[in-house]
Amino acid sequence: MNPKFDANGLLPVIVQDHETNEVLMLAYANEEAYRKMLKTGYTHFYSRSRQQQWMKGETSGHVQEIVSIQLDCDQDTLLVRVKQTGVACHLDRMSCFDEVVYGDVEGTMAVLPELLRVVRDRKTNPVEGSYTSKLFADEDKRLKKVVEEAAEVLLAAKNHQKKEQSWEVADLIYHLMVAVEGMEIGWEDVYRKLAERRK
Repeated sequence: MNPKFDANGLLPVIVQDHETNEVLMLAYANEEAYRKMLKTGYTHFYSRSRQQQWMKGETSGHVQEIVSIQLDCDQDTLLVRVKQTGVACHLDRMSCFDEVVYGDVEGTMAVLPELLRVVRDRKTNPVEGSYTSKLFADEDKRLKKVVEEAAEVLLAAKNHQKKEQSWEVADLIYHLMVAVEGMEIGWEDVYRKLAERRK
């Protein structure tokens, strides 16, 4: 199936992080950029303002290695999941979509990529007094906390305590995230196992 380019020979490309599904950026590709993506395995685009081809990260080093490319149902928009090196935004942010102009994102999964970045930073760059850094320094404590938090989720659920349920589930997600980051696997391995069970 080939994408349908518009009258200007372009189509929008939505770029997402392959682990978190965080939307990193939106750009445009012409047929040449699309072919380069398929050939090289890295994102290439067409700049409408400069009217030229460009490869993401060619000068900054913040390249995007392509994990998958999908077409939407009208075949006129690409969804590209990538392994992002560095940040995606020219303002030194992970995502170009950082400004909230309506509502709020605090009740959405947007917090998970942010939390994962903090957890990974504490693992790589330990901070004195940081609880996360302490967990990475003590494997037994790190793993025991998952069991402890799972039990507290069950108790909150059994006792029908709504406030405690959200608190304890949040604790479990955080401690499980830290535990996985301390293991020999990556989230991609976990997602593949979930995909196997989905069938």
